[in-house]
Parts: sequence; structure tokens; C-alpha cells
Amino acid sequence: MAAQKAALWHANTELARYTALLKEDAATQTQVDQWRYQKESAEAGILNAQAQVELAKLNLSYTTVRAPFDGRIGRHLVNPGNVVGAMGQQTPLAQIDQIDPIYVYFTINERDLLRVIERQKPAAGPTLEQRRVPVYFGLSNEEGYPHEGRLDFASISVAPTTGTLQLRGIFPNSDRTILPGLFVRVRVPALQKRDALLVPGDAVSFDQQGEFLLVVNDKNVVERRGVKTGPQVGELLVIGEGLKPDDLVIVEGVLQAIPGRTVNPQRAASSSPPPESARVSSDECQKSVERSSDK
Repeated sequence: MAAQKAALWHANTELARYTALLKEDAATQTQVDQWRYQKESAEAGILNAQAQVELAKLNLSYTTVRAPFDGRIGRHLVNPGNVVGAMGQQTPLAQIDQIDPIYVYFTINERDLLRVIERQKPAAGPTLEQRRVPVYFGLSNEEGYPHEGRLDFASISVAPTTGTLQLRGIFPNSDRTILPGLFVRVRVPALQKRDALLVPGDAVSFDQQGEFLLVVNDKNVVERRGVKTGPQVGELLVIGEGLKPDDLVIVEGVLQAIPGRTVNPQRAASSSPPPESARVSSDECQKSVERSSDK
């Protein structure tokens, strides 16, 4: 680089000198052109020298091997003085394991997977990071599943040889007592069961204000009740908001039930559709509220 800079300085000096001499007819145009060529060649030489410097820095950086993540390194597999990269092959120098956080890999069989997918359909959409599915594990000498983490990876296909899907949980391990390679027991909760209010899907109506149900108050007057529905359980819909356990919901004769109108309600015997002989007349409405342990 220094030699090229010196050559460029000399070429610029001589080009300026011979250009001035050409104006006094003391030099020829050929001499001026020759020094202009020397100047441009020196500029190109500087660019080439800069490229060689960058290449030398890159080659020098290859002599320092840095870990791509924090972890613990095992024994070195190559001693100083050994030949590495023989015949163009890569030579492992050592093994580094990430300790904190630590990953736990496990699988789920096809039958359980299909059952989980069916139950998860109402909650489908967000990514694993957004849903933050909890994962628990316990070591062979521990009771229960005391370590808590979250699910951060699920394979996109089922292994045809084993009929299983691989998943991965990530767990904090700040004290570094859990070592890679250990076998653990894993528990991942599916949808939790809880009490919920369910109504027949036909009882839910829609308008410009959203979803609503028609309910009967203590004076047998029809009222409009805005609700938020949840997942579907068979022919029933979970009502997440807007309905109380003691509310009387109109499930038959909805077209004849007008908000503000007084009706003569009849309580439904079950959540299944009533027989034709039990259907109400135009001034009567059936009503029922169901409970379920499904979310």
C-alpha cells in the first residue's frame, strides 16, 4: 500500500511538471500522456493494495475461533502442532454446549397429536412465541415436574419412520446443574378444562352491533344481550362474555321473540332439539342454559 501511494505521488508530480513544460514547448505530448498513464496505473494499484489488505485481515481472522453462543467447552480434540484441514476436510477442534438456557427435545405420537390439533383448532392462529405454551420437566431423581419453561419449536412434519412429531422446550438453567444429554420426563398441558356456559348455536344471532342472544328477564320480557362467543363444542357454542349462569336464553321461536315483548316461556328439557309436538307457538319461547367442563 505504501509503495503504491509513493508511486501515485511521483506520477502526479511528474504529470504536473510535464504539463507545464508542454505549454512552453519544452516537452512532448507523448511524455505528458506517459505520466498520465503512470498516474492512473498507480491509482489502480492502490485499489488492488486495499483489496489485498482486506484479504489479509480476513485470513488473519480465521486464526481465531470464537464460539457462536455462550456455553461450556469440553476437551480439545486437536493438540497444538497437529495438522488440521488435511485433504480439504474440516477438523473439529472442540465441542461447545449451551447450558443456559437449555433445550429439551421430545416427541408426541400421531394419535395424541391429532387429538391435540382437534382441541386446539379454536385457538389456532398465533405463533408459539405469542401463545407461550408452558412446558414442565423433571429429572429421574425428582418428584413431579419442578422445572418450567416454554415451547419454542415444533417440527413441520411427522417422521414417517416413527410416526412422531418432534418438539422442543426451552428452560432457564442459571445454576448450570442440568447437563446436556440427561433424560427427563416432560409434561405439556393441553387446553385446560373449566366450567363454561354453552348455548345452542342457532340461538346466537348477528347484527351490526355484533353477536347477541335473546334472553327473558324476571318479568318474562325479551331482552337483547350482546355476547362474545368462544369455541364450538358439538352443536353448542361457548359464551365467554355477556351471559350469567341464571340467565334464561331463548333457543326456540327466536323469530317471534322481539325485544321488549312479553312472552310465555317454557323451559327446555335438554340441550337436544325438542320433538315437533313440543315446539312452541308463535307467542311462546323455549329457553335453556347448559354447562360444560370443556373450555
